[in-house]
Amino acid sequence: MPQLLRRFIRDENGATAIEYGMIAALIAVAIIASLKVVGSRLGAKFSAIAGNLN
Repeated sequence: MPQLLRRFIRDENGATAIEYGMIAALIAVAIIASLKVVGSRLGAKFSAIAGNLN
């Protein structure tokens, strides 16, 4: 039993999975933030174009 416990404590597979999950979450947050900026600028461009057409 103690050997099984030692092996469980030394196992780092779960830690790497958590790290990959955190990296994926950080990338998703960066993408969402950049899309918000681009979306608002794109909306302003379309509004300007619509104003010029009228």
